[in-house]
Amino acid sequence: MAGIEFQLRWLRLGRDNPPKLILAVAASLAPTPNPELTANPQDEQSLIYCLDNEARSKCCYDRLIIRNASHAGSWYSDDPNKLEEELEGWLGDTGLTKSADVRGVIAPHAGYSYSGRAAAFAFGNIDPTNISRVFLLGPSHHYYTSKCALSNATVYKTPLGDLPIDLEANNELLATGKFEVMDLRVDEAEHSMEMHLPYLVKVFHGYPVKIVPILVGALNSQNEAMYGQLLAKYVDDPKNFFSVSSDFCHWGSRFNYTHYEKRHGAIYKSIEALDRMGMDIIETGDADAFKKYLSEFENTICGRHPIGVFLHMLRNCSTKVKINFLRYEQSSQCKSTRDSSVSYASAAAKVDH
Repeated sequence: MAGIEFQLRWLRLGRDNPPKLILAVAASLAPTPNPELTANPQDEQSLIYCLDNEARSKCCYDRLIIRNASHAGSWYSDDPNKLEEELEGWLGDTGLTKSADVRGVIAPHAGYSYSGRAAAFAFGNIDPTNISRVFLLGPSHHYYTSKCALSNATVYKTPLGDLPIDLEANNELLATGKFEVMDLRVDEAEHSMEMHLPYLVKVFHGYPVKIVPILVGALNSQNEAMYGQLLAKYVDDPKNFFSVSSDFCHWGSRFNYTHYEKRHGAIYKSIEALDRMGMDIIETGDADAFKKYLSEFENTICGRHPIGVFLHMLRNCSTKVKINFLRYEQSSQCKSTRDSSVSYASAAAKVDH
């Protein structure tokens, strides 16, 4: 058994090894033979799902797999003292009062020099006292999938401290058969969830919390609804929190998007009007209306799918939760077609008593 365990670790940590080999070794560790394991040998994911909980835990999570803070030092400071000071300042400037009724946020994910201040208006609402698990929903910028994907890591590092993955929740979601598992390279290349992590470490300092990162792919309407229904039950547990990652309009020729309505005045005012139209629809909680808005105006909201899933979650849960936007900013003010900008909006999702 010791030899097999050693081989399993080597295969899993070797990034270029084919998943089929990994799962074949994992299957060999199952304490009781399961006929389902050989039902479809070409279906790599089905092999891991067929392992019982004890075997799956031993095969997948018996050692540390670290997702490094790959964007620290470029997108935000890798100096813990400087980063702590920045976050402290931005959070303090919001003047927000923490509320236990806030169950989720929508926040941007650009470099902190662009969106760090705006993001504070989301994370500044969080009362960490009773929260023990944070679900992260972020869009995929570099990896195409038509599904949602879970992390293969066991811990996410940040300059301010580490956040452990909630392996129990990960296993529960994997067992549905609806989720992929993203390669560590894909995980570390993606910035959308990483940009929320320093704020989460800061806000939850002194409180034990685990995370469940969910990379949200290019979902169609049916799959947005399906994942929303699947995740809705977690909203009803006040120990769970949801951090939804999205920037808003990416405007300019470099983004291949130059929608402009002159009746609003300058280009940047037209962009704001377009974004606020979408924000108003999100606040209604109507996932179908949000989809229609995106179809009509094609606004380049990169987190459209995570937001869509979140809206379906709120539609299907028993707890009444209302989204309210608290901050809107643009990276620059576009005044000519040669200009470009990205918009940032921060919202809190609060229990509506």
